[in-house]
Formats: sequence, structure tokens, C-alpha cells
Amino acid sequence: MHKRHMEAFNVIFKEREMKFYRVYIELTNVCGLQCSFCPTQQLPSQKMSLPFFEKVLEEVQPYTKEIACHVMGDPLTLPNLEDYLEKIHQKGLKALLTTSGYWVDRHCDETLFHPCVKQINISLNSFNKNDKSRSFEAYMEPIMALCQKNIAKGSPLFINLRLWNLDDRLSESAFNQKLFTYLGEVFNEPSLLEKAQEHHTRGSLRLAPKVLLHFDRYFEWPSLENPLYGDGFCHGLSSHIAILASGEVVPCCLDGEGVMALGSLQNSSLKEILETKRSVAIRQGFEEGRAVEELCLRCSYKKRFEK
Repeated sequence: MHKRHMEAFNVIFKEREMKFYRVYIELTNVCGLQCSFCPTQQLPSQKMSLPFFEKVLEEVQPYTKEIACHVMGDPLTLPNLEDYLEKIHQKGLKALLTTSGYWVDRHCDETLFHPCVKQINISLNSFNKNDKSRSFEAYMEPIMALCQKNIAKGSPLFINLRLWNLDDRLSESAFNQKLFTYLGEVFNEPSLLEKAQEHHTRGSLRLAPKVLLHFDRYFEWPSLENPLYGDGFCHGLSSHIAILASGEVVPCCLDGEGVMALGSLQNSSLKEILETKRSVAIRQGFEEGRAVEELCLRCSYKKRFEK
């Protein structure tokens, strides 16, 4: 790019007063499971300390109103999750919790229905892709109890039951049929199975007020070992960023290993990190439909954003 054009872009970049739809903050990179659809963790197990988390919140507060409390780990593995949520609440921010569902019964209503929690996403396929000894019913009962409490409370909280396991081979059809039958009985939806079978790609079914069953396809995690997929658009560094438990800032929520680490909040401000040449180049590249990072070139998820 011509130097004059680059300088003009930098001015625009800074004047935009960047805002993100949400910021992903990894409270811990431990999830307690080994789902076959997730990559093997390479980084050491780590959780973000509460004092450092408060510092991170101060950094992101000017940029967003919404905190997603995960990247790779499961925030519900933290016994003091409520302390983190209270810090979010004190900053006037909203929180999203994403969990496998295995640790729901470890937390009381005061935690899961904390006033800052806007949505809880529960990955139901986690049960089918683990070798835990827990029965299907024992896994589902605490999740259903949470849903029923939410309905009874008339809570503004959304509970999003995720089933991101669709593929062309219908490889999970047996598990899905069992799940749909079970959910149909719980929510008195006898035709749930028929409705669900209409979804071959993605969509949502309303099970009850504020309780949704969301379908989507399996996705491939980005990796430097993947084939080259070429250029394309991504929402990384425009709609969201992610901050790992170590404090490293990465462009998107799928870079759980920090391959594209832009800088650390341990020793830099978020403003400084977002204004580095690398950050600017990534964001400008996506605005022009180009993937400037090797990991982005080997990420197939960006195909979901093609028109």
C-alpha cells in the first residue's frame, strides 16, 4: 500500500473509536473434558486471577458492553465464578457463559442467575463426545432443572441449548434422535423430532420462553496444519476480540492457542495493542477480503461469512 494511503487508513482506524459487539475473556483454559470435536490443548492449564481480571475489564470497558467468559475453557469449572460475574456487574457490563453442561449443578441460582448474565450457551453434544461415566439422564437433568427455573422465574436470561453436530453424513443422527425425543417430552413438544429433522444446516427452535435449541454444523478449528483455504472476510478485530487467560490478546475467539498473539495486557494497554501494525493490517485485510495471517489463510470458518 502507498505510504500516504496507509497513513490515511491509520487516521480513520483511530478515529473510529473502535467498538466491539463483544469481547471474549478466557477466565480459564480448563474445561474438564476432552471432546473429540475440540483441539488438544497445547498451552499450560491456567486461570485468570481475579485482580488481573478486574484490570482486563477496565481495559475493555471503553470498547464493549458484553463479555463472553470463555475462549477454550469452561467458566463453570471455577468454584468462585460468582466473584468474576460480580466484577462484570460492577463495571455495568453483561456476561455470556458457554459451558459443556457438565458443571451446571456445581453452582447455585445466585451464580447462574446473576443479574449480569445475559445468556448461557450449553453445548449438548459434549455428552456424546466424551467417555464420562455419567448417564444421559444424569447429564441432562441439571440442565433441564436450570431451564425450568428460568421459565418459572420469568427471567430475562436466555438459555441457548447448542447442537452444533450436523454434517452431510448425519453421523450423529442416533444421539440427536434420542435427544429430541427427550426434549420433546420435557417441553411437551411431541413434534419436536419432526421439526428438528427439517434442519440440515442451521437454525433454532423455541422450546419455551427464553429457551432455544440451536442447530449448526460441525466446524473445523483453525490450525497451521490445515490446508490453505485462501482469502476471505472474518469478523475478528471488527465485531470481537479475545483475551486468553494469560492476558494475550488475539484477533478472534477461535485462536485459543495464541498463534496470532497481538500483545499482552500484562505489559501493554489494549489501546496500544489494537493500534500495532499487525492489528491494523489484519483488520484492514479483512475489510478488503484478504487474510493476511497464516492461521487465517488456513481457517475454513470464514467461509460462513461468504455472501
